[in-house]
Order: sequence, then C-alpha cells, then structure tokens
Amino acid sequence: MESESLWNKCLEIIKDNVNDKAYSTWFRPIVPIKYEGNDFTIQVPTHFFYEYIEEQYAHLIHSTLTRLTGKNVIIYYRVYVDNSDEKKGHTTIQSDPRVTGGKPAVQLNKSPDPLTPPQEWHTHLNERLCFHNFFEGSSNILARGVGESVARDPGKTFNPLYVYGSVGVGKTHLCHAIGNRIRELYPEKKVIYISSHLFQVQFTDASRNNTFNDFVNFYQNVDVLIIDDIQEFVGKEKTQNAYFHIFNHLHLLGKQLVLTSDKSPIEMQGLEERMISRMKSGMTAEMHKPDLELRKQILHYKIKQDGLNLSEEIINYIAENVTDHVRDLEGIVTALVAHALVFNKDIDWELTRQVISKFVSLDNKIITPEKIQNTVTGYFHIDLKDLHSKSRKQEIAKARQIAMFLCKKHTNYSYAHIGSIIGKRDHATVLHAIRTVQGLIDIDKSFRAMMNVIENLLKK
Repeated sequence: MESESLWNKCLEIIKDNVNDKAYSTWFRPIVPIKYEGNDFTIQVPTHFFYEYIEEQYAHLIHSTLTRLTGKNVIIYYRVYVDNSDEKKGHTTIQSDPRVTGGKPAVQLNKSPDPLTPPQEWHTHLNERLCFHNFFEGSSNILARGVGESVARDPGKTFNPLYVYGSVGVGKTHLCHAIGNRIRELYPEKKVIYISSHLFQVQFTDASRNNTFNDFVNFYQNVDVLIIDDIQEFVGKEKTQNAYFHIFNHLHLLGKQLVLTSDKSPIEMQGLEERMISRMKSGMTAEMHKPDLELRKQILHYKIKQDGLNLSEEIINYIAENVTDHVRDLEGIVTALVAHALVFNKDIDWELTRQVISKFVSLDNKIITPEKIQNTVTGYFHIDLKDLHSKSRKQEIAKARQIAMFLCKKHTNYSYAHIGSIIGKRDHATVLHAIRTVQGLIDIDKSFRAMMNVIENLLKK
C-alpha cells in the first residue's frame, strides 16, 4: 500500500477510538510521508506534537498499522521545522521500540520481578522530563530546590518529600526530574515512578490473582519510590493498608519516598491518620500556578524547541492570558503550529487570539498577582520596585497593603506566597495588611470608593 492510502485506512479506525476533539487536534495535522518494508514515516508539526503522540497514541497507531498490514510496523516521525531565516527542514525520530515494535511493549500494569537488574525493568520515567527543562520561578522555587537536594542524596535529606499543588503546576514533571537525576547519578539504584491509579490497578490484580506477596515484595525492594496523585487513595482502605506497610518498610531502610497530591497533608480527608502522620514527618513543599516570568520562560523554551519565530508581543500576550496550567501553554504552541500548517496561515494576532480562546475565556480573564501589582502601582503612580521595597512612606505602604488584599481576594495563594511575591514579606505581614484594608473598607466611605475604582481597573 502507498503511504497515503494506508494512513487514510488507519485514520478510519483511529476515528472510532478517540473523541472528535482529539482526532482533529492530534491526527488531522499528521502527514504520511513514506511506507517501505516495515518502516512507516509520518510528518508532525512540532517536537512537542511528536512527544505527545508518542506518549498518548503511539500504541494505538502501531496496533492499527499492524492490523492493516500484518507486519510489525516501526513508526518514524519527521518533525517539521520552520526557522526564522525562512529555510525549512525536518528531523526524523524513531518511535520508542518499547511502545511500537522492535520488542514487546512493557506491561505497565504488572509489577516487575524484584530480582531483575534495575536497567532491565521499566521505571515508568519519562526521560524528557528533567531539571534542565523544569524552569524555576517564585511559584516552584522551594519544591525545585528540595527536589534537586533529594536527587543528589536520596534517602538522606528530605524523606519523605511531599509536594502538593493544583493541576498543571508541574508536580509530575518534578517527579520525573527527580527520578531521572537519581538514575543518572546512581545507575545501580532501583527507581520507580508510578501514578496512584496504576498502583491501585496493580494492587487489585495482585489481590485477584493471589500474588499479593509478590506485589509487596517488589515495592519493598526498590530504592526510590515516587507516587503521583496520592489523593486517589482516599476511600480505598485496602490499598492504603498495603501502601502503609510498603512505606514503613522503605522508610526504616532509609529508602527515598516522593509523594505528590493536590492537597496538603492536613487537608487529605479520607486517608488514615497514620498515613497522614507519616507524610507530615518529612518535607512538605507547595507548588503554585506559574507566575508571568515563569510562563514566559516556558513559552520561549517551547518555541525554540519547535523552531518557531513568534514576536515578543505575541509571546507576552499568550503569557498574560494563559495563567493556570503549564500544559495549556504547551498545548497552545502546538495548536498554533498545527493551525498554521493545516490552514496555511501565518501565526499572527488573529490566529493567536483564536487559538487562545479555545483554552481560556478572553472576556473574563483571570486576575493574576502581576496584574494586581501593575494596576495598583499605576493607580498610585509608583514604581513596582517601590511596592517591593522596605519603604514605609504612607502612600507606598498603603499601595502595598492594597495589593496584598487584592491578591488574597482574587487568587488562591497562601499568605506566605503572597508575601514572597510582594517584597518578600512574611505571612503575618500579609495577614495584618488584609485586616487593615478590610477594616478601612468597612468604615471609610472614600477608601471604599477608591477600592471600587481599582477593582474596576483590574477587570479591564
């Protein structure tokens, strides 16, 4: 079969196995290039597009091609590059043979044999998620620093390490970065990353197949255990009990444990008290939504990686409007390239706004700490450096307190984090500022009117 004919038949099957949005976003932009022997080459818009397809859909594509051809097809990705000097090119990457041929796919729901050498069993780590592309900002500086310390000396510094934060702040990336760094520094150590969901699946299979002892034995023989999204253990008493004994065994032996959740330990209702106590015994680090400068760093990295040429104005526009999730930033870059290729359009303001509107509401933009500080300093005609300074001048102190009050009102940041981004104040200072401003709003009509003006400026 010719490549185009084969790919069209492949798409007919894939369309029945994914939703319309996924099909339109991730399969329509793919262009079949060549089919020779067992090798099938497809062109994708960007390197991130290749990474996402490889991680999420490679097995589906491979199994579909195998079904159509009767061969063990090896997929090659040709990554499209459009450089700023108007020279076009591409780079070709072979699909991971663990997923799409060369050797059987790893059974991810089966615990490896504990006697297997570490280099021969699957760690579940994504090698592309490392510290070099996990950028530091005020939102993650503590978690990143502690994570690097754990990776340098696992089991000796912060153990267990408990990282929490909302969806899309980079917890999973940090987990993989820690695991990959440990593998790099200590190749003899058995490191495993696993989601709580997969741990639960393995536990259920072990219970059903009467292999529970093998399941526990495997996890008690690892050197570094990284479990993501531990809040999924809530309400699952048998899984909690199994994990508790594994945790205790590893902790007593000085093995490193890394846990993530969307809540702090004290907010984890539904977990046994003894588990919460163990989690609180180590280091707890919170991760927040990426700030403006961090979002710009991430965008610049993705744009450079994908060989794009976007103006600084468009980059700033994306960073200012997409404030919640790192994945949204990456998805927007991918969507921009896909739209530009499929519809043969330049990446301009119109296309950028059109793509962003599919991710966030541009009419009801989220109010960020950056926007609050810029609005307040603009209203009082002071510089941002004055707001962050130690100055106690009445006008500057008032502006600082108002900025802290508005940050608490319009964001979900803690007092400590608000203080860290507005002049490196402690949480007590922020609490005092909020109480002061609220008191003035309650009793001072002119102050209340001024706050209304500032609030209206924020919504523009």
